[in-house]
Amino acid sequence: MSLDLFNYQRRETNVVHVGAVDIGGNNLIRIQSMTTTNTDNTEDSVAQAERIIKAGGELVRLTTQGKREAENLKNINAGLRADGYDTPLVADVHFIANIADIAAQYAEGVRINPGNYVDPARRFIKKEYSDEEYAQELQKIEDRFVPFLNICKKNHTAIRIGVNNGSLSDRIRNRYGDTPKGIVESCMEFLRICKQQHFDNVVISIKASNTVIMVRSVRLLVEQMKKENMEYPLHLGVTEAGNGEDGRIKSAVGIGALLADGIGDTIRVSLSEEPEAEIPVARHLVNYITMRAGHVLIPAVAAKEFNWLEPKRRVTKAVENIGGEQVPVVIGKGPEADYWYIGSDIPKQLLPNQKYILDYNQFGELQGTGKLAELEKNGTKFYPIFPVNAMPFMSMVQSPLKFLVLEFGTPSAEYLTCLKYHPETVVICMSHHKNRLGDQRALVHEIWAAGLKNPVIFSEMYQHSQKEKEEFQIEAAADLGALMIDGLTDGIWLLNDGDLSDKDILSTAFGILQAGRLRTTRTEYISCPGCGRTLYDLQGTIAKIKKATQGMKGLKIGIMGCIVNGPGEMHDADYGYVGAGFNRISLYRKQVCVEKSIPEDEAVDHLLALIKKDREKRS
Repeated sequence: MSLDLFNYQRRETNVVHVGAVDIGGNNLIRIQSMTTTNTDNTEDSVAQAERIIKAGGELVRLTTQGKREAENLKNINAGLRADGYDTPLVADVHFIANIADIAAQYAEGVRINPGNYVDPARRFIKKEYSDEEYAQELQKIEDRFVPFLNICKKNHTAIRIGVNNGSLSDRIRNRYGDTPKGIVESCMEFLRICKQQHFDNVVISIKASNTVIMVRSVRLLVEQMKKENMEYPLHLGVTEAGNGEDGRIKSAVGIGALLADGIGDTIRVSLSEEPEAEIPVARHLVNYITMRAGHVLIPAVAAKEFNWLEPKRRVTKAVENIGGEQVPVVIGKGPEADYWYIGSDIPKQLLPNQKYILDYNQFGELQGTGKLAELEKNGTKFYPIFPVNAMPFMSMVQSPLKFLVLEFGTPSAEYLTCLKYHPETVVICMSHHKNRLGDQRALVHEIWAAGLKNPVIFSEMYQHSQKEKEEFQIEAAADLGALMIDGLTDGIWLLNDGDLSDKDILSTAFGILQAGRLRTTRTEYISCPGCGRTLYDLQGTIAKIKKATQGMKGLKIGIMGCIVNGPGEMHDADYGYVGAGFNRISLYRKQVCVEKSIPEDEAVDHLLALIKKDREKRS
């Protein structure tokens, strides 16, 4: 498949057999999750696996940190089969390659991490490798990896080569940097061996907690595989996405951006909640994206300046506080005046009852004579919004800022001329197409190709009740994911024909922009979902830390179950809270450990004291 930015089509891949489940090819996009139980505990692991399966999970992954856990997969597998389930089990192996050899005999699939399969656990050391030394390291990987592939061939075991941005080896980081290129090369080193050994029963994943890095890395991997004649299926996920609203939005932004381009054959939505809670989120996301298959063709052409692999923000001319190098704005309906701060003059610190910053407030309807209001210190400013059939009247209205509602398919000669003579106009891009991503992309690329620099705000309409808030969050995040990462977004406007509260709609809008790394309005929590390696109360700790720090705008806190991805995945976090053993925690400032092995019941207080101390120093 050659990528079509505007028309949805699944990427062509090999078919991989994982026990009773096939991944890739013409098969459905598979949904999976991971247990949080101790894999040495057969009863608990079987029970949790069955909850995942009953929720709709099609594969179940289990952490496999030692020989006992690897050998106990045999008992867990037998327990599930005795209860009538044929769902494949996938062993998750880190650090000890020999464990993968054992697990391959008892599980239908084995995930290995290139960052620590042969390379030692990263220590963030700096070392220059000569080409000869680097080649020797690659030979070590091949010497160890080939015997494992032979075991998998003998036992008909599938493998997943699972690269995490947070666990790149020091070797990769030193040669390629902590970059998408380095992430992709970490994966390709293993894939080339698979191809050389004629082992095709392999799925790949590239994950990160940063949605932009995750999406760009997967795009680059797809392109690199194409160059090397590889068609392996892909597993998608955003690591350490968190829980609640933030976790769902962040996952939908990253996974949705790739699914919408036809990339992805199995997904996991990693939430810091019970594993079975991940399944309905993943299922809704997959169903929502794949419904656009077979849509009416969108006859569009990409702008020459656009680079799908390394997108940069489209160059626009700022109109008031929209476009240029300014953060994307949010349009919406503000509820009670004492709850929302409305305006472009952003205070340094919001008051407790001023939760979000609404840039423009809607008055009137889009199809009539509407206005958008910007409330400033000196009073409210109103700016006109024109439907497409009112373009002839735009010259009659004097205003430093005007809005024009457009959809792709509007005669380009008319609207492009209007935008050319009215550079003060901001486009409100809407779509009623079955594939709204492709349709909205098409309009912006048409404007871009014409050399116009009018900013573009994406307006998305939904029909959800308050009971369907989660579905609304998932759909809106998925629709906007690629548009944000492509660099096309100067603002967003979420509309809903239903009884969803204005508060929830605006919270979702700001959450989406933060998940896309475009605008920060709240504390960000980078928290993993936990697994059998987590030896403390992860969910309770997340709730406690959130309650104590939620008003600290711009602060990033990593909350990790263990050391596997901890320091690496938290590389841009301000502070890290990482499991260090049974009921023991280590605290990090950036990637530097500042307190080791604190008792769990004291660790949150230590974290808060550390944050307070640092803030006092800065002030």
